[in-house]
Amino acid sequence: MAKLLLLGDEAIAQGALDAGLSGVYAYPGTPSTEITEYIQNSKQAAEGHIHSIWAGNEKTAMESAIGMSYAGKRALVCMKHVGLNVAADPFMNSSITGANGGLVVLVADDPSMHSSQDEQDSRYYAKFALIPTMEPSNQQEAYDMAYDAFELSEKFHTPVLLRVTTRLAHSRAGVERRAARPQNELNVCSNPKQFVLLPANARVHYRTLLAKQADFETEAENSKYNFYKEGTDKKMGIIASGIGYNYLMENFVGTTCPYPVLKISQYPVPAKLVAKMVDECESVLVVEEGYPLIEDHLRGLLNRTGNIKGRMDGTLPRDGELNPNLVAKALGMPDSYGTPVPEIVAPRPPALCNGCPHIDTYLALNEAMKEHGPGKVFADIGCYTLGALPPYKAIYTTVDMGASITMAKGAADAGMSPCVAVIGDSTFTHSGMTSLLDAIYENTPITVLILDNSTTGMTGGQDSHALGRIGNICKGLGVAEEHIRIITPLAKNHDANVQVIKEELAYNGVSVIVPTRECIQTLSRRMKAQAKK
Repeated sequence: MAKLLLLGDEAIAQGALDAGLSGVYAYPGTPSTEITEYIQNSKQAAEGHIHSIWAGNEKTAMESAIGMSYAGKRALVCMKHVGLNVAADPFMNSSITGANGGLVVLVADDPSMHSSQDEQDSRYYAKFALIPTMEPSNQQEAYDMAYDAFELSEKFHTPVLLRVTTRLAHSRAGVERRAARPQNELNVCSNPKQFVLLPANARVHYRTLLAKQADFETEAENSKYNFYKEGTDKKMGIIASGIGYNYLMENFVGTTCPYPVLKISQYPVPAKLVAKMVDECESVLVVEEGYPLIEDHLRGLLNRTGNIKGRMDGTLPRDGELNPNLVAKALGMPDSYGTPVPEIVAPRPPALCNGCPHIDTYLALNEAMKEHGPGKVFADIGCYTLGALPPYKAIYTTVDMGASITMAKGAADAGMSPCVAVIGDSTFTHSGMTSLLDAIYENTPITVLILDNSTTGMTGGQDSHALGRIGNICKGLGVAEEHIRIITPLAKNHDANVQVIKEELAYNGVSVIVPTRECIQTLSRRMKAQAKK
């Protein structure tokens, strides 16, 4: 087969396509977005009528993928690590129902929080759910694991978690394809109780899941992705997982690592291979991207000998993304980080784009809030989060998708007045509608600004489920029609917009203001596309 130059994300997408994928379900989230976009733009996917339309959020994506698996077809569900929090309910229960058609859950973690609120490690979710995990070290493995994960899923009738991190997701390498297999035929699950999680059924399914654990461990012990390299210097052994193995090997280009190396890229942790290393070596260094899952496993409650090293003892940094230089320092090799960035180079924090509609919204909101003092505007996840930075300093919280409305409600319940929530159109349909419903039910005095820029702007301009629907959605949820105000955020409308905001701040109930103007980036791309016609 042809060799392709692919991002890690693209390699996963192509591997899934070649494995006979019938549908991908996802909500955009960096660093996982490119997987679904690759499939959406794939001729192979179009010819195969493979489902690839964005879901409303990660929970609905996970549930749709379970439904496709129920029907006997292969489904891929993609999200970033914090998206797995949103999908946790169906994800955890899918380990109990098991899978019919292959079901692969791709989660892209973001160490160093390049575009995220935290650094959580999704391997813990898989351990919690008692399902196999695969973690590629390079782009070729990303392709191969996406292909093989469906086979593993169908072999054991279980979901499989495929975990990558930012650096692998967004770097390129040559990838050799395998022969594409056809999609599964429709084959509805033959066991009428498998997907019915009444307690009586769930107890039986859970015992089945527990019985599979020994098989999962055997698979990991025999996996081609886990292997033991002998070394001449037994003073130290090295366990390297996922991209950590790549970082390790980059320090030995053109030479051989003198220490025994155990590569782990399929879980559960292969206990026999680990025992071999612990028995043979005086100490063990664990190199893993993310949390110290393997290291913690090795240490147990006590590490009296002090022979397990890694992130927990400071040999490697406890937080942030690893790199080959940090691994070199942990091995006692020279620090080759390079020349520090001169102080003359000023940092450039992210900023709203020139012409962004959110700028005019924040200028109007700031003026309307002047008389009320700071600290009363709650915001959400999206481009508009940059309103926390100078020169606007307009918002004071960002916690998770949809939290702006419910945090404003909680503050209003505590007696704060006025309370304003700022949320984007895509975030509103992702997680904000139920939050608004809580406020409507109690008629909590909050003002909600739903910033409608007609797209999911922060992740590249994907279609918004709210396009042209926000007013009707709010009316349907129960917001009084006279308190659903549509404004156009432009400098020429500044005074009128300030007045609208002030009027709704004075209202003792739930009001919604919808500043509506297309994202400047999607507008620019649309105008260029039209000019080419």
